[in-house]
Amino acid sequence: MDNRKLAEDIIKNVGGKENIISAEHCATRLRLQLKDFSLRNDEAIMDLDDVKGTNMANGQYQIILGSGKVNLVTDEVLKIIGDDKLSDAPVEKEGNWLQRAVKTLSDIFVPIIPAIVAGGLLMGLNNILTAPFFNGRTDSIISLYPGIAGLAQMINTFSSAAFAFLPVLIGFSATKKFGGNPYLGAAMGMIMVHPDLLNAYNLAATPANEIPLWNILGWDIPAVGYQGTVLPVLAVAWILAKIEIRLHKITPTWLDNLTTPLLATLITGFITFALVGPLLRTAGDLLTVGITTMYNTLGFLGGALFGLFYAPITMTGMHHSFIPIETQLIAKATTSAGGSFIFPTASMNNVAQGAAVLAVLMTTKNEKMKSTAAASGVSALLGITEPAMFGINLRLRYPFIAAIIGSAVGSAWLAFRHVLAIALGAAGIPGFISIRPESWLDFGIGMILAFGVSFALTIFFDKSGMLRQVEKDEKSMTKNEPEEKEVKDSAKTKVLEFDLFSPMKGLVKPISESEDGAFASKALGDGVAIDIGSNQIFAPCDGKVETVFPTGHAIGLSTSNGINILIHAGIDTVNLEGKGFKSFVSEGDEVKKGDLLMEMDPQVIKEAGYSTQTMLVLMDVEGTISVDQGQKEVGDHIIRIS
Repeated sequence: MDNRKLAEDIIKNVGGKENIISAEHCATRLRLQLKDFSLRNDEAIMDLDDVKGTNMANGQYQIILGSGKVNLVTDEVLKIIGDDKLSDAPVEKEGNWLQRAVKTLSDIFVPIIPAIVAGGLLMGLNNILTAPFFNGRTDSIISLYPGIAGLAQMINTFSSAAFAFLPVLIGFSATKKFGGNPYLGAAMGMIMVHPDLLNAYNLAATPANEIPLWNILGWDIPAVGYQGTVLPVLAVAWILAKIEIRLHKITPTWLDNLTTPLLATLITGFITFALVGPLLRTAGDLLTVGITTMYNTLGFLGGALFGLFYAPITMTGMHHSFIPIETQLIAKATTSAGGSFIFPTASMNNVAQGAAVLAVLMTTKNEKMKSTAAASGVSALLGITEPAMFGINLRLRYPFIAAIIGSAVGSAWLAFRHVLAIALGAAGIPGFISIRPESWLDFGIGMILAFGVSFALTIFFDKSGMLRQVEKDEKSMTKNEPEEKEVKDSAKTKVLEFDLFSPMKGLVKPISESEDGAFASKALGDGVAIDIGSNQIFAPCDGKVETVFPTGHAIGLSTSNGINILIHAGIDTVNLEGKGFKSFVSEGDEVKKGDLLMEMDPQVIKEAGYSTQTMLVLMDVEGTISVDQGQKEVGDHIIRIS
């Protein structure tokens, strides 16, 4: 059934969108909170195509749709009922405090990047119109065609707006992320750039005795704006959200709408200008100046080091921590000849990764790898490197080494020539439009160096036999896999014969004995339930990781013969929002039988009132499934499909 039509039918049969309080999904189920559960029509919903079952648990009406399908249908449900009814998304709490901080920064800045990109690209267009390209670099386009001078002025105004009012954008996004009212966050951002304040860009040139002050009971507070700043706004948004949440809890309902916004804004505003703002303005400036100075002081060596380590940093996700720094660098480019060195370096990295993959495309005889390399190589050149990096380069190792060396060479040239970006955009071949026009030639040379070195080194590694040896090793690892013959029809995967092995220590039962009625009904598929005897879960066979749910409680695998496997740790553990789970794989990873997939903390799960019973489900498999039940160790045989 069409996803939109299915969503409409589900909404209709749960009492209409007015009866829905919120909607979310886990690995397999659409989870609805309803005002009146008696209005739902279970029978009608069960009759819908693609609905595999329903369940009531933890105050939610759960409609089982299966992995993949549930994401698409939930998106359509939210479009119909309104995104404001989206339940708080599960927060991924795995990792240390630094990883969680990076994730928070990413969540705040990603939504506002389009506005920054638009402003930066408009700035680039303005530079094209006003830069002296002609007659010995003395004339610009508008000096040759003065009739369009007004157009350049208009574009310049448009381009600077996002940066002049950057605290408004960050205030809205950050306050929303921290759980406060985003419109109060935006209002706080407006206060921070109010025209009555001394513009932050003029602060350095203003004598100390001319800086305007508010005198409050003898306390002089500088009346200075925060244009182009990042750290102060993030801190202010967090303070505002926490004050607002606290006020909502202690304020009588009849006063809440009146006094909470007033007090939250007044208290936060005072704290901003008296304490937090000046302190974090200095900290943000020192951070940006420190990194920029280090980059500029080390010259081409600094560029080479940054380019060399950019890909490993990206693998950890730490590149998101550069966003505030890059945003501040680009914001300052509106009033100076500055800009960001981070975007050009990212472009060198992406081009180098793409070049290595295209070299593999030319050298490998593996048809499947050729197909992957062709698509991922072009994607990397255009700015998306994950398929190239994780699908080919890291897998073969030597292309990755070639790529980071190529990135280092290209980045060293850019640092030597002081190439800077004035906008964010697609970091790759399309990146030219984000670079200052006078640096286009140097940016192009850097790109050629990154591409050429990476491509040539990958070819060298192939000629020396290194790549071929890795490919041989991969083949030998799969020699002992049983040959499987598969025939696919429109709905199910038919498998001649296939074996699965226990993913963990514990008591293995048929899935019909699962404590969860939805799994026990085999609505999602046949399989086993395991009363766990350990906290680690391993791959039950060779395969590819298709899905890692953000909370880490469920993982989807696929095998080479088309079998889809869901491993679901615990029952209703999605409600733990990641607490007690740790994933060791990512989507797209190739895993071998016995590889560690995840860890769970049984104590955390039990203390929260949930079962630790873990399900292994075979989805849409046609054939006879025999379960070898009983007490098992990791790697013991548990399922045969025939």
